[in-house]
Amino acid sequence: MSRSLVFATTNQGKLGELRALLGPSWIVKSAADFPHVPDVEEDRDTFEGNAAKKAHAFAQALGLWALADDSGLCVDALHGGPGVYSARYGPTDDARITRLLGELALVPDGLRTARFVCAMTLAGPGGEVQETRGSCEGRIGHERKGTNGFGYDPIFFLPDGRSMAELTKDEKSALSHRGAAFRLIVPHIEALVR
Repeated sequence: MSRSLVFATTNQGKLGELRALLGPSWIVKSAADFPHVPDVEEDRDTFEGNAAKKAHAFAQALGLWALADDSGLCVDALHGGPGVYSARYGPTDDARITRLLGELALVPDGLRTARFVCAMTLAGPGGEVQETRGSCEGRIGHERKGTNGFGYDPIFFLPDGRSMAELTKDEKSALSHRGAAFRLIVPHIEALVR
């Protein structure tokens, strides 16, 4: 029997990762399936604030349980930036990567530490809420490597020397910030069908 969940995102990369994590027994609908729900402006100053705002908006609009995340790249040499502005750091993935590499051009390897962070909120139509947070430590490389993934994946290098864009989908699910946050929230999602 299939179970349904609304994931309040239009990001196809995130949607694909979530569908892979949940498996075939879940039907994951996205914001694109509900065009009548207004866009939610991500104007909070924390990942948790943005995730909660989106999840609550969809839960209230649809009368259903909704899942939302906000995630981004936090670079120590940029005082945690681009952080919550990661998706707005440029008009395209390529532009964002080019800008970030330019800003770090003179930063030596030892100071290029960074982490991907993901905050996830599961919200119910009655105001119920569950929140989780996951992170993945690494460093920013000097050039792109790999063709998998999306966003900053080609320049984010794990301790084993591979970029996030060199991982298979299964490897990324096991290691990523989103995978970590999601694994923590799965028990709460599973509880909805009990």
